[in-house]
Amino acid sequence: MTDAMTSHRFNPTILREYDIRGIVGDTLHPADARAIGRGFARLLGAQGGSRVAVGYDGRLSSPSLEAALVKGLSESGIDVVRVGLGPTPMLYYAAYTLPVDGGIMITGSHNPANYNGFKMVIKKKPFFGADIQQLGKVAADGDFPSGAGSVREESVLDSYVARILKDYDGSRKLKIAWDAGNGATGEALVKLTRTLPGEHFLLNETIDGNFPAHHPDPTEAKNLVQLQQLVAEKGCDLGIAFDGDGDRIGVVDGKGRILWGDQFMALLASDVIRAQPGATIIADVKASQVLFDEIARMGGTPLMWRTGHSLIKTKMAETGAPLAGEMSGHIFFSDRYYGYDDALYAAVRLLGILSRGSTSLADFRDSLPAVVNTPELRFPCSETRKFAVVDEVRDRLRKSGAEMSDIDGVRVKTADGWWLLRASNTQDVLVARAEACDEAGLSRLKALIVEQLTASGIAAPKF
Repeated sequence: MTDAMTSHRFNPTILREYDIRGIVGDTLHPADARAIGRGFARLLGAQGGSRVAVGYDGRLSSPSLEAALVKGLSESGIDVVRVGLGPTPMLYYAAYTLPVDGGIMITGSHNPANYNGFKMVIKKKPFFGADIQQLGKVAADGDFPSGAGSVREESVLDSYVARILKDYDGSRKLKIAWDAGNGATGEALVKLTRTLPGEHFLLNETIDGNFPAHHPDPTEAKNLVQLQQLVAEKGCDLGIAFDGDGDRIGVVDGKGRILWGDQFMALLASDVIRAQPGATIIADVKASQVLFDEIARMGGTPLMWRTGHSLIKTKMAETGAPLAGEMSGHIFFSDRYYGYDDALYAAVRLLGILSRGSTSLADFRDSLPAVVNTPELRFPCSETRKFAVVDEVRDRLRKSGAEMSDIDGVRVKTADGWWLLRASNTQDVLVARAEACDEAGLSRLKALIVEQLTASGIAAPKF
């Protein structure tokens, strides 16, 4: 049966590769949330599903979007389990452990406060790419089922935290600074640290969609300054930060130095490979060559793959990899866990490794081969132009005979090292990165990036 509700057309910029994301009041409205619920109901029903878990983050717009989404689902005959306010991994946990057929999280992740969006799963698998485009088609056609689904509330926060704590295997107590960034991990972090061994100092644990302390994005060094100061003030062994919805982790060592995702991934990988020799460990195209080399040196099998949480999770399932990670701090454990990105869980696994060992995080950082590199460099480029720019760069490089990988943007290898240019799937930005053995080589790599951007009429970033 098809509802008489008129068709709905989404702003095309919000239908991303691995989630739906837009600017609230501009490209994203409650009417979109309702239509997402109705379209998702059609696609879920086609797979025999009838029950969905729904959660939301701490953004000011999230409650109204959640209400509209629930309305769309229930009036399409879907039974809804509202798990409430919390981090995205809590919603994933609900989707994996409750008797539901799918899950939807309302979250703007690490984007500015005026953004929001939706991350979805069906049958414990990521809902992305063609699925999202199909949802858009269902809405445009008005092909909505009708019904009267039930709606109930069920808190999973305590059981989620207990599940994370179950895998803590440390022995000695550590002193840890934490920064929830006023994001959705706040309440879960408070509960976690009440039980987790060690001495804990918490920053910005109150959930506040205004993000008064700093923006909740641990990939930007300026957002870790407060954490670095607390580590120094309290003499902590390390500091841990989270993004707005708790699926990305940021880390600083006891000396206050930032370890990017591809650096502490090497430590996580060492622990997994020790238990599973030869294990495939996945990292995204932005990761340092040091990580891939370290995985191989430790007896693992490194695999470079495309950036994006849904893309990584799908590749993990395909390869049976027990661990994967991204430069941006998404860490995925299927070793003893469910295979989705969970920053609180990654933190507990990291603390277990450090607590069982005799080497500090700072000493581990110093043991890694020395290279010089840029962090993730993001610079504005319109939604309508960003992918075209990367295509133009790729075409020029092919004609020049450059040695490159194009699984996700372009990663170009030269005698100095490598450089990367790709389009973000979550923001209207291009992302660049470069890595070399010394500063002179890094300067030459950065000049190559500038040269290619200039050729496409893009104002190059200031490195």
